Amino acid sequence: MDTYQSLQLDALGDATRRAILGRLVSEGPLPVGELAREFPMSRPAISQHLRVLKGANLVTDRAEGTRRLYAVNPEAIAELRKYFHRFWVEALAAFKGKVEEDVKGTRGTSRPNAGASSRQRTEIPDGRAREPER
Repeated sequence: MDTYQSLQLDALGDATRRAILGRLVSEGPLPVGELAREFPMSRPAISQHLRVLKGANLVTDRAEGTRRLYAVNPEAIAELRKYFHRFWVEALAAFKGKVEEDVKGTRGTSRPNAGASSRQRTEIPDGRAREPER
């Protein structure tokens, strides 16, 4: 994992930053004021969250007149997607290996009642045996 990915994962650990990023994904570039209207916090607080997202390379900003527009950095999102893809491929391969190892380890061992007739005596809750129905 490189430095940016570590910063990105840390940045995404905050629910507000995930929500800001989600809004930018769905609505496109937005100024701080517009973002702040949707959250129960001040513009300076939103600016601080955007600063963290920008420091993690997840968002970019550009001047447009007197305001700054923030947008998702698609290259960073693509790199995160690759990271998670590799993570899950490796995790699933390890899981598959463990399951196959467990299956090989249980072959040849007998299980209780393996191959037993389905018409055997069963015990009912009061301890009495009941004969199978014919």
